[in-house]
Amino acid sequence: MAQGERPLPAVTASPLDAYPPAQIARLVGEVGVRKATMPAVPTIMLGVLAGAFIAFGAMFFTLVMTGSPLGFGPARLLGGLAFSLGLILVVVGGAELFTGNNLIVMAWAERKISTLHLLRNWGLVYLANLGGALGTALMVSWSGALGLGDGAVAATATRLAEAKINLSFGEAFFSGVLCNVLVCLAVWLCFAARDVAGKILAIVFPISAFVALGFEHSVANMYLVPIGWLAGAESITLAGFVGNLVPVTLGNVAGGGVFVAAVYWVIYLRRPHRAAPSA
Repeated sequence: MAQGERPLPAVTASPLDAYPPAQIARLVGEVGVRKATMPAVPTIMLGVLAGAFIAFGAMFFTLVMTGSPLGFGPARLLGGLAFSLGLILVVVGGAELFTGNNLIVMAWAERKISTLHLLRNWGLVYLANLGGALGTALMVSWSGALGLGDGAVAATATRLAEAKINLSFGEAFFSGVLCNVLVCLAVWLCFAARDVAGKILAIVFPISAFVALGFEHSVANMYLVPIGWLAGAESITLAGFVGNLVPVTLGNVAGGGVFVAAVYWVIYLRRPHRAAPSA
């Protein structure tokens, strides 16, 4: 530095700046450890809440998709915005969602949790999500909400459910993959945000995209297929319900666990292999 020149001021990050991706990866790993080691009772209760929250978003979507004069694309976009309510409630309100918890793969890849911890969390949360979604479907039916629009909402619920159970295994699987890539990216972006408004904004676009594109979300389907049956869709059976959930769930795991969590782990957290010592 030349004589008389002043040193440049140190550059510090603003508290309003988003967390950079490398730090997001560390945060996701740390949260994954806490989720995987959480006691069973709060895990189950938070899982039930998440199932109910996603069901609220799915019901809002069903209503918005009923009788829309906007045309196919704009109507799907509006429905996606409505469905975003579900993940907003999960993230901001606090709940355990199976699809988002596929990001726990990062903590598993770091060997901070065991395979048993990973599968225990997924199993408890999946079943709890199912309970919350089914319970909400029953209460929505009992509330008379399906009768809105002189029964038009019930007709929409029936149509949505029948379309899901008629998907082939391959269609359901790959639609599940693409769905949870976007869902887990929404959760990933939430870790970058430093306030509630930022988290909501991070959620809205990826979730609106997956819904508008018609991709398949296992927890949403835990509500949408049963509510279609409750609305009067006689073609819906337990076998059809399970036949949809299995490929969609497998696709969700691949989309979130492999194409988001594992990819970001390789990029930001994987430790390079050390060269073997020479003889």
